Formats: sequence, C-alpha cells, structure tokens
Amino acid sequence: MEKEISQAVIRRMPRYYRYLGELLDDGVERISSNDLSNRMKVTASQIRQDLNNFGGFGQQGYGYNVQYLYDEIGKILGLNQQHNIIIIGAGNLGQALANYVKFEKLGFKIVALFDVNPELKGKTVRDIPILMLNELDDYCANNHVDIAALTMPKSKADTIAQKLVDLGVKAIWNFAHVDLDIENNEDVVVESVHLSDSLMQLSYNIVKNKKNSK
Repeated sequence: MEKEISQAVIRRMPRYYRYLGELLDDGVERISSNDLSNRMKVTASQIRQDLNNFGGFGQQGYGYNVQYLYDEIGKILGLNQQHNIIIIGAGNLGQALANYVKFEKLGFKIVALFDVNPELKGKTVRDIPILMLNELDDYCANNHVDIAALTMPKSKADTIAQKLVDLGVKAIWNFAHVDLDIENNEDVVVESVHLSDSLMQLSYNIVKNKKNSK
C-alpha cells in the first residue's frame, strides 16, 4: 500500500522545486540541508522530514545533489509528464493565464479557451484557439484534457464544473469565487484559487503591523 503523504508536505514541494531551480541557474551542484534551510527560511529538520517522505535523497556528509533532487521532486509533482489544460472563460483572467508561458516549461500546455461571447469566436491567444462553449462536448470527446481552469462568473461555475466532470475531466483549477459542489467527484481533484483571500490576509497583516508600530 502506497504511503499517504500529507497535503501540507505536498504544498511545500513546489517551493523546494522553485528554489532548487534557482540553485541550478546559479551553477550550484550540491547543497546541505542547513544551507537550503537558510535560503528557504525553514528548519533543516523540516526539509529532511519532508524529503524522507519520499525516500530521503540526501547523503551523510555530502548533502543533496541539486540536479538529482530537482528532477526527483519534478517527478513527484508529475512535471515529467505533459498536462493538457483548457480554460473556461476567455476574459481578462483567462487570457492572462493563457499568456503565461512558464506553464509550458513546467509541462502544463494550454490547448484551448472556451467562452460564450460570439465576438471572441475564431480569435487566438498566443496561437491558442478561443472556441465557443457549445463546442466543449465535441472537443473533450476528440481531445485529451487533463485539467480545466475555471475563470468565469461564479453563478455558472457549478454547472460547468459538473459538465466537465461528466465529460471525463479529472482535475479542475477553480478561479471562480465559489466553493464547487460537484456530484460523482470521488476521483476528481479540485484546486481552488481565491485571489481575494490572499489580499484579505495581506490586509490583516498590514493593519496588525500598523498597530504594533504605534
């Protein structure tokens, strides 16, 4: 039986991957857990505990081989595979996501956008076609879709999310400002991104710091 890894550990993996990528860019070949902890501002024991969930990767007295660890964490995160993404909602946010080229470097390929606005039909974003929402069924039947990003009004999000699941999409990246209610979702992964939540947390800390400085 495969070991269950906590979501807290999984959520820290992209940060390790990002820092290791920066080390590679700087020409660093190996690094100790203490040096990595100083860079990342987490404890060395936390790093060792996190990585031990997947087998360790370090050598006593040597530390970590940066390239090897970077590659292995990439495999853990599934970045050694291509994931095809469609975007539902070709407004400002949807087009901004489609324009972000780094997704492709990580293995996430945006293959189509969908919208209901007829003025967008036939247009492209970085050579990615904008299709009409009524074409979604045929598209999913004839193309492999791993992830659907929802960048649309929250009033329609539940309906579209359910439709996507019924069409066989197994992962939803939800930017609609609503917690999705999906039936038959046992094997469906939903990652919700509420942009305003981060701003509210930032606002709280601004106010707290002002109070503490008085």
